[in-house]
Amino acid sequence: MKIGITCYPTYGGSGVVATELGKALAQRGHEIHFISYSLPFRLQHYHERIFFHEVEMVTYPLLEHPPYAITLAAKMSEVGAQVGLDLFHVHYAIPHAVSAFLARAILGQGRPRIITTLHGTDITLVGNDRSLFPMTRFALEQSDGVTCVSRYLQGKTREVFDTHRPLVVIPNFVDTRRFTPEARPHLRDHLAPHGERILAHLSNFRPVKRVPDAVRVFAQVRARLAAKLVLIGDGQDGPLALHVARCLGVERDVIFLGKQDDVESLLAIADLILLPSEEEAFGLAALEAMSCAVPVVATRVGGLPEVVEDGKNGFLLPPGDVEGMARACLGLLADPERHGEFRTAARQRAVSHFDTSLIVPQYESYYQEIARG
Repeated sequence: MKIGITCYPTYGGSGVVATELGKALAQRGHEIHFISYSLPFRLQHYHERIFFHEVEMVTYPLLEHPPYAITLAAKMSEVGAQVGLDLFHVHYAIPHAVSAFLARAILGQGRPRIITTLHGTDITLVGNDRSLFPMTRFALEQSDGVTCVSRYLQGKTREVFDTHRPLVVIPNFVDTRRFTPEARPHLRDHLAPHGERILAHLSNFRPVKRVPDAVRVFAQVRARLAAKLVLIGDGQDGPLALHVARCLGVERDVIFLGKQDDVESLLAIADLILLPSEEEAFGLAALEAMSCAVPVVATRVGGLPEVVEDGKNGFLLPPGDVEGMARACLGLLADPERHGEFRTAARQRAVSHFDTSLIVPQYESYYQEIARG
């Protein structure tokens, strides 16, 4: 098939999933056309059967803000006409699903079909905004197919929009051949030169991720044993996390790595990953860590309980329970045998339930179903 994929190309779960899906589909023989304002950050190298079409923003004195949704729709219709796309697969409802609807209206004849994948905050935050609610609901109703990354998000979408249209759950996935427990002693020695335990956090540092809580948890762990906290990513709460680290006296042991391409190598050297989020529709960072055999200490919110098995490959606690998360970390790190069992269980769950080879065929099957009308 010829598939147009539109996503936010930035450092976030929806962009990661969209990009990895496109790469996997291209490997299976499909022709993939990414349409966005910049190259997705996980698409930095040439891939056979993958094409990128940049949306160039329109500037005009009367336009206070560039009309991205309109410009995107124009580009989508242009690409759709040039290459004969079968599908627009858009990730995130606003504005991508609306742009896809406009592009299809321009092209006419009911083609390409539109599939919208919901990732979480496009429903819980953006879509639930009263000013955008009618537009988001319209975009969902006009899509030929809608998928959700978790059962939690499926239920939340029904609740928010009171919709009875079919919503198919296709979970996020991980390439377990790439995200592996492979030892990387040189990298570990560089980040923890004195044999310290390594805790990691991976996110886009938005307030909903509660990065300062990861620092607070780490400070309590650091008070009991030698450890380092590796923060992967960047965003709005980066300065606040640094301020908290300074106030708690652990600044020297908190390593801000910023945005990184080689996430799999950094996760593989961690002993634990901390995810103290206030909301998670799925928890892709948890899954990628589990694939590297890294146990998860996270919050019991959203779709995380569908990924992490509490007491088997990680621990789930209430949001804001810094003391509880610290106790969970210390208990696991103090028991090497149990930590090893958690590592094995984390890897096994990622391989047996969320590997790329299990999930991408579900998308292919859904594409075929939608294409048949």
